[in-house]
Amino acid sequence: MAGSGGPVATFSVWDYVVFAGIILAAAGIGLFQAIRGRKETSSAEFLLGGRQMTAVPVAMSLTASFMSGITVIGTPTEAYRFGSAFWLFGFSYAIMSAVTAEIFVPLFYRLGITSAYEYLELRFSRPIRVIGTSMYIVQTSLYTGLVIYAPALALNQITGLNLWGVLVATGAVCIIYCTLGGLKAVIWTDVIQMVIMLAGFVAVIARGAVLQGGLTKIWEDAGRGGRLDAFDFDPDPRRRHTFWTIVVGGSVMWVSIYSINQSQVQRYISCKTLGHAKMSLYVNLVGLWLTVSLAVFSGLTMFSIYKDCDPLANGDIGTHDQLLPYLVMDILSDYPGIPGLLVAAAYSGTLSTVSSSINALVAVTVEDFILPVCKNLTEKQVTWMNMGLSVFFGALCIGMAGIASVMGSVLQAALSIFGMISGPLLGLYLLGMLFRTSNSTGGLVGMTLGLLLTLWVGIGGQIFPPTADMTIPLNISIAGCNNTMEGFAAFSCRTMTSCLTMISCLCVSVRPPLADSWYSLSYLYFSLLGTLTTVVCGLLVSMITGGCKQEKMNPELFVRMSDFICFSSSSESEASDIPEKAATDIHLNADNSTFKDFDPMSKDAEKATKL
Repeated sequence: MAGSGGPVATFSVWDYVVFAGIILAAAGIGLFQAIRGRKETSSAEFLLGGRQMTAVPVAMSLTASFMSGITVIGTPTEAYRFGSAFWLFGFSYAIMSAVTAEIFVPLFYRLGITSAYEYLELRFSRPIRVIGTSMYIVQTSLYTGLVIYAPALALNQITGLNLWGVLVATGAVCIIYCTLGGLKAVIWTDVIQMVIMLAGFVAVIARGAVLQGGLTKIWEDAGRGGRLDAFDFDPDPRRRHTFWTIVVGGSVMWVSIYSINQSQVQRYISCKTLGHAKMSLYVNLVGLWLTVSLAVFSGLTMFSIYKDCDPLANGDIGTHDQLLPYLVMDILSDYPGIPGLLVAAAYSGTLSTVSSSINALVAVTVEDFILPVCKNLTEKQVTWMNMGLSVFFGALCIGMAGIASVMGSVLQAALSIFGMISGPLLGLYLLGMLFRTSNSTGGLVGMTLGLLLTLWVGIGGQIFPPTADMTIPLNISIAGCNNTMEGFAAFSCRTMTSCLTMISCLCVSVRPPLADSWYSLSYLYFSLLGTLTTVVCGLLVSMITGGCKQEKMNPELFVRMSDFICFSSSSESEASDIPEKAATDIHLNADNSTFKDFDPMSKDAEKATKL
């Protein structure tokens, strides 16, 4: 019975059929796009969908690409353990959407770039572009491998699906439709996967409401369990989740993900007009709100069902990440095919993230490393190279998943490092876009210092984890379990977070003074710390080293007031011509990111700013 502990059913034949059908359907979309666009084989078509995408499918793809299987499984677990504070990320999403749509989208769209890191060369120097691209490739390859592995591990132990079979199948499916269909296949597959993810959350909530006697009962149980106390205004930066850490730190973190991450930039610059590009961010906001709301309420539903018998404490599961799959098999196994749909929902999140990452990795590799060196490649050669790199990066991600399988507790550390890198990179972009006096030396020094600082605090936080009074997990109970004694015995080792944490505590018997201060900084402030350090240090070093020769800088590389107009009065055809024309002008005149004989006060400059 749900909520009383004990083993649950495993996959039925119909569950396997539904799960396999959804995965194969994703590959089918790639094949369809390949057949449909067989006459359009240009690199721009493969990487940017010919810059003819519209707002709604791009918006759903933007939402799905970072709603990975980790998110689908982890967010309900977060609400179950720590309460509904995760809902406050709705404010962060709103701030992120406005900043990205009004500051970054117009700039990138106007420049007509394919790789987000191309801007770093135009504004600073070639070495900085190479460093930025390399950082992205390393973090994305590792992160994507973890995205494949983490849900596979959780679902394997609950459903009985073969771990390595699922790992290889996930990577193979993504390779197929990324290689054959390009960005169009990725975007349209993301649309379907987004619908599946939302349907999975709705099914969990609906079934839970039936079992518990209505949504009101779920809400009341969550309130009595302390799960609805979301607004904590404690300013202590060491507290894991408060209003300030989520809204301030979370906003900067999400801006760094959506504004400069190639996986996201590649989507909105594929839109056919600037209006569609901006609208995709605002429609994406609605998708993020809906997703996080359904995910959090799924967690509250989970708490209502297991409020008297925590499955982890009872020994029914091995980690908190298995809570949602366990719940699915517990309450929906009587409906053949439905568990398969919900497991497919988690894997849809994984597929969307992996496919987005593969396509983005191909784009930055071709644009930042290959084309600048091999300038005489034909379109056909570039297209075949795109396909070959899709296979390579897909295989690399599967390999990284294999590495993740032996990394143990380093999984959390690797995910934290992914967040640490984005802050200094965001600071570098802001330094270039907002401050005309910043130069290459300042940008490089600022980013290096920001990266070193965030790695220091992040790695220190992994070695010396914050204490419970900073993370504040909420109470759980095993009073209603059927096998309390056996569960308590199985749980005894895990009560200290994990056996690895206990061993770590034994090895490091004395916590250094920084452990309860600097190393306890909320992970949501890592990006903010890196961004501020990069900007402040970059400006100081730039001023010391003579600043930037403004007369040689093209005004198109900076944010301008006209960018803040959501939808200009220009025609759709004029807007669609901006990327190609601007990119042509920039690349014809660029020389180590400077523009000779350009007077910012001249009539030509005035015309350029009105482009």
